[in-house]
Amino acid sequence: MNKFKKVGLSALAGSLVAMSAHAAEVSMSGGASVGMYQESEADKTKFYNNDSITFTVTGETDGGIVITNTVELDASSAHTGGTDNAITTFAMDGLGTVTYGRHGASSVIGGWDSIAPTAYEEVWDAVETKASVANNVITGTAGNGLWRYDSPSVQGVTFSASYDSSVAGGTADPSVSTYADMGILIAPEAVEGLSIGYATGEYEETAAIGDIDVSTVWVKYAYGPVTVSYQESEEDASTAANSNDSEEIGISYAVSDDITISYGEHTYNEGTDSSTNNQESSGMSISYTMSGVTIAASFNETANADNSAAEDNEGYEINLSFAF
Repeated sequence: MNKFKKVGLSALAGSLVAMSAHAAEVSMSGGASVGMYQESEADKTKFYNNDSITFTVTGETDGGIVITNTVELDASSAHTGGTDNAITTFAMDGLGTVTYGRHGASSVIGGWDSIAPTAYEEVWDAVETKASVANNVITGTAGNGLWRYDSPSVQGVTFSASYDSSVAGGTADPSVSTYADMGILIAPEAVEGLSIGYATGEYEETAAIGDIDVSTVWVKYAYGPVTVSYQESEEDASTAANSNDSEEIGISYAVSDDITISYGEHTYNEGTDSSTNNQESSGMSISYTMSGVTIAASFNETANADNSAAEDNEGYEINLSFAF
């Protein structure tokens, strides 16, 4: 009797799997790149390569919920690889989308850490700065085990919220904590090309300095081939020395369907002590795309790197990539 039940349940499970596999849509995409970069701090040229393959499976339940599972496999020139992103989304018609990221999903502020339009990299990339060393771009999290909800757009307004039960506690205190945030995106239908975002969040009970509040506000406007943006972000801890803020502006211009150029400036203030030197980064990027192949370059410089008056660095990066 037990054996019969076991066989029957196995057959039923196999049938359900077969039905699900038949109904699901499976796709694969990926890309690869090679590049080189140099920064004045290291005073030497370095080469690298990266590649990744993404598998996506999408199906729909009888209740109309669209479930999508995405897994990204990647490798780098360091010969390390594995699962980079593993994300599942549940899109409920008219009710919004719930996302669970075992790895790679972004919180609301994490997805808005820098909204500046750029042809290639951010202005601090390929330069020895606080940003590249200690995640200075004030942000939320992209943790392992993050839940997120995004509402449907109503008259151009979207609400989002996320929660992560075990994350690093931000720039001010990297100890493990819980994190939650929420934000609102406004893209008024009456003003085409305009978008405004605001989000606020909190790391709770970090070991060294208690709760840490984070927030960001930004505006972006696209008109024809030109896109401009402005953003301010803050990280408020219990002490002034551990409270940080940043400011960024950016502009991009689509010369044609294939060529884009951009320029940006970013300022990072570590702590509110006036004796510190604001880290100031600026840079230009350009990209050219033809038949799935993109050639891109960035030229960046940073004054007072790591908030030290003795550190002024510059660097460049050139990259060749293709996607399929």
